[in-house]
Amino acid sequence: MVAVKKDKINGDSLGTGRRKSSVARVRVRPGSGKILINGRTLEEFFPTVQHQQAVLQTLEHVQASGSVDVIARVSGGGLTGQSGAIRMALARALVSHSEENFQPLRDDGFLTRDARMKERKKPGLHGARRGTQFSKR
Repeated sequence: MVAVKKDKINGDSLGTGRRKSSVARVRVRPGSGKILINGRTLEEFFPTVQHQQAVLQTLEHVQASGSVDVIARVSGGGLTGQSGAIRMALARALVSHSEENFQPLRDDGFLTRDARMKERKKPGLHGARRGTQFSKR
């Protein structure tokens, strides 16, 4: 079960999502369906349809696309990581907004954290796994 987080001042539902090295913080409030990411619209922030779909897919899954406004702050990583982080944060915020969203979002993997991260560099190697170049002499 995901912890229910609400803003104490205005009652917005809050959610935090992570993917790779990206972190997203999302607010969901009743509204007309506007989506703002770092102060820009969805189409401005994510020019590709694939990244837009990752965000919109969560809202469409619980039929909330026209009834809530979404405000997201995202940092770190690239566009794919950021869209995945927003997708998870939005799912968590929608569960905080309405408890009945939990089961459909959980069943289709919207609340599951993608644990794949960049592996750390090891001492004596050029990267995480790449060794030194072989020299015959």
